[in-house]
Amino acid sequence: MIRLLITVYAGLEHAFEADHLLAVNNLVTNRSKIKDALKDGMFWGIGHTSTIFIVGVIMIGFKISISENIFSYLEAVVGLMLVILGTIRLFKLLYKKTHSHTYYHSHPHTHSNGVTHTHMHAHTYTHSHPIAGFKHKHYDGTANYKTAFGVGLVHGLAGSGSLVILVISQIKTPLEGLLYILIFGIGSILGMFIASGLFSIPFTKSILKSQKLQYSLIIVSSVICIVYGFNIIYTNLF
Repeated sequence: MIRLLITVYAGLEHAFEADHLLAVNNLVTNRSKIKDALKDGMFWGIGHTSTIFIVGVIMIGFKISISENIFSYLEAVVGLMLVILGTIRLFKLLYKKTHSHTYYHSHPHTHSNGVTHTHMHAHTYTHSHPIAGFKHKHYDGTANYKTAFGVGLVHGLAGSGSLVILVISQIKTPLEGLLYILIFGIGSILGMFIASGLFSIPFTKSILKSQKLQYSLIIVSSVICIVYGFNIIYTNLF
C-alpha cells in the first residue's frame, strides 16, 4: 500500500514540472470555466500516460532499447511545442483585441413624477473574421480537448525514456513494470488535474473581472512559455 502511494505521489510530482505547467497554463487561459480547465488537465494526463505506457511496452515488453540521443531530440520537440503554444496564444489574444468594438445607444426613461431622463449604455462585442485559407468557425459552447491530449502525448514522449529505464532497473517482471507506469500515470493525471484548476482561477469570469489584468497575465505566461521553450531547444540540441 505504501509503495502504491509513493508511486502515485511520484506521478503527481512529475506533473508539476516546469514545462508541463507552462504548457497547461497556456491551454487553460482559453477557458472561462474552471470545469473546462480541469478537463484540459485530465486529458493532458491521459495523453501523457498513453505515450509513457506505449514506450514502456516497447522497451519492457519487447525488450527494445531506445537511444538516449533520441529522447534528447524529443525534449527539443517539447521545447518547440512550448514556443508554438505561447506564440499561438499571443496571436489569439491580439487578434481578439483587434476585433473588439464598443457600441453605444441611449433610450429615454420616464419617472412616475413625469420627469424624463435619457440613459446611455455601452456594449462591447468581440468577433472574428476568417483569415485567408481558414474557414470561419462559430463557438457552439462545446469545449475541445484534443489540444490538451496532444500536448500530453508529446510530453510523454520526452519524459518516458528516463522513467522506463528507471522502472527496468527496479522491476522483477514486465507486468510489474507496466503496472508501475500505469499507477504513475494516474498520479500525473491527478497532479495536472489539480494544477490546471489552480491556474484557471485567474481567468474565470466570476473571479477576475478586470480584462486588462487577464490580458497581462496571458501575455506574461505566453512569453515565459516561449522563452523556456527556446531554452529547452538550446539545451538539448547545442
